[in-house]
Amino acid sequence: MDFDKLNKSNLISRDFSWLNFNYRVFDQVKNEKRNILDRLKFLSIVSSNFDEFFEVRVGSLYNYIDNNKKRIDYSGLREIPFKEFLLDECKNFFKVKNQYFLKNLLPILNKEKIYISSWDLFGEKDQNKIKKYFKNTIFPMLTPMVYDNLHSFPILMNKVLIFGVVTKSKISTDKKKISFIQIPQNLSRFFEYEIDDKIYFIPIENIIKKYINKLFRNVKIISVSLFRLIRNGDFTLEESEDIEINFLEELKQKLKERKWSRVVRIEIEHDFDKWLLLKLKTILNIDLFNIMRLPENGLLDFSSLIQIIDYNKFSELLPTFPKPIPSFDLEGFENKSIFQLLSKKDVFLHHPYNSFDPVIHFLNIASEDPNVLSIKITLYRTAKNSRVIDTLLTAAENGKHVSVLFEVKARFDEENNIKNGYRLEKAGCHVIYGIGGLKTHTKLLLVVRREGPKVKNYAHLGTGNYNETTSKLYTDIGLMTSNKRYTKDVLEFFNVITGHSIADEYENLITAPIYMRNKIISLIEDEIDNSIAGNDAKIYIKINSLQDRHVIKKLYEASSVGVKIFLIVRGICCLRPNRKKLSENIKVISIVGDYLEHSRIYYFHNLGNPIIYSGSADVMIRSFERRIESLFKINDEFLKKQAITILNYNLRDNCNTYILNENGNYEKKQIDKSSKKFNIFEEFYKLTKNKVEDSIIL
Repeated sequence: MDFDKLNKSNLISRDFSWLNFNYRVFDQVKNEKRNILDRLKFLSIVSSNFDEFFEVRVGSLYNYIDNNKKRIDYSGLREIPFKEFLLDECKNFFKVKNQYFLKNLLPILNKEKIYISSWDLFGEKDQNKIKKYFKNTIFPMLTPMVYDNLHSFPILMNKVLIFGVVTKSKISTDKKKISFIQIPQNLSRFFEYEIDDKIYFIPIENIIKKYINKLFRNVKIISVSLFRLIRNGDFTLEESEDIEINFLEELKQKLKERKWSRVVRIEIEHDFDKWLLLKLKTILNIDLFNIMRLPENGLLDFSSLIQIIDYNKFSELLPTFPKPIPSFDLEGFENKSIFQLLSKKDVFLHHPYNSFDPVIHFLNIASEDPNVLSIKITLYRTAKNSRVIDTLLTAAENGKHVSVLFEVKARFDEENNIKNGYRLEKAGCHVIYGIGGLKTHTKLLLVVRREGPKVKNYAHLGTGNYNETTSKLYTDIGLMTSNKRYTKDVLEFFNVITGHSIADEYENLITAPIYMRNKIISLIEDEIDNSIAGNDAKIYIKINSLQDRHVIKKLYEASSVGVKIFLIVRGICCLRPNRKKLSENIKVISIVGDYLEHSRIYYFHNLGNPIIYSGSADVMIRSFERRIESLFKINDEFLKKQAITILNYNLRDNCNTYILNENGNYEKKQIDKSSKKFNIFEEFYKLTKNKVEDSIIL
């Protein structure tokens, strides 16, 4: 990407950094060492990410533009020139991924005798079967919606395939009319058809287009054009501590409004009707920057490729991963109960290399154990058929006091979270739907258990959601413990957010929005002081995103006095490394590969006695100011070594690593001729306790 226009700033644009991240994910699509279905999977991910970028980030930008509000990007550009520059780059990315699909991936699919095909390649007998499918399944579900002087413009749904059909009367000179047909989302995107050893996936739009005259009788069809809209998904709830409002009802209303929010992108097929496009530009208030045109024979919406990936006959072609290795902290405790184990020691989990099952097992046992009195948990995103939700329901049915801080504002999971929240309430759980003005993003679980005359607390603190599906796809860290140094803090945390009290400073937690930014800055300042005093000073931070100006400024200050800083930032990074007299001592890498890097680790050298935190928070303004977050301190020496090993392995990787250059571009790290291949997504499965014990202070 050409960032020359933006390089004058000491900060990198958040939105361009995100777009650059999606190019790194797209590299997985181009990786010829992956099989074709794996490459299609990453193409689907890239496309879903691209859609969400427009819904959230471009949507947010238009909130400023449409309301005549000023906005200056980190690059220094005002809102209009920034929009034009950004959308030009987005159009280029759209073109690149579509051309790659046509020229590189389709031929490979065809070699595997898998075809994304039009209906007209078949003989009469096979075409009759397709026609029957249209007549019996598709046709009854289609509803043309005319737009003219008598009919208002219909609500066109977000992220669905839509036909714009231009018609005229056969017997009069009436003006042209437009009708819209939205393809229902509960129809499979592809009609699956096998002939001999070949498998055809026929896009449903091709079938509808073939027989669309069945919907328009006695009129002349001028053109049939396919398109897809992306709407603004960014909204703010009018929350106030002083005004009593029905929070859930307002949220439901906002979700309804999202269905007709402003259009931020329109994707059109190659030969789209010019007259129709002019009409849409006026009605939808868009310009050429918002319009993305497919190449000839292109396919709209690559996220639908999941249907091909999930086809039952392809299961053997999908990549497999090794079985998770047991946590080193569970060794020798196979015959003990989870409560006996946690009474003896803390347990460190690194998912997906360590299974998420111990956490689910912990919840299951707690829900059934007659001595367990209470379960308290924070939920942000849960799996579709969530075992966590089911276990909490069981716990409530068994008479446990269950408190759930359920963040219903988790973007695009709002409806699912509201539904699950109601289920929990009906079962007798105490459900808190977020805290006014803040999103609850922290990942904490507390179990209160009666043990003889006393009550003992057990906790789980993590970086990832209580979601058994994503735990197999995201790298995350979890800590299970009964140590009072943690459980006292977690109990206090729940009391603060579910009641009306203000916490004292915690012993082993750093929380947002009150303390976190200042504490991180304080830890950086300690390293600055150590460096000025002539001592070794180092900072290693592994996070998903780095955007907060205050922390970036302090890292620049640390670099200027000789603190060695190594940042492992998966996605957005607004810090500009390697700039003379600013950030010469800062190195930034990004790791993109088999799993989504999601764990956070904050390491401060502290004169050789490292201070290490992990938790839910990235270095983002939203994390520090608009979210309830927590970072937990890792105290046990062996657990510290496990965290250090994760950092070490990330820095050693030479297969999935990208190096951020001063100009904002990323360069793939190459394997040195004198070095061996080191792929962290393989090496963590080979990790042994001895290797962890041998970990040295960074």
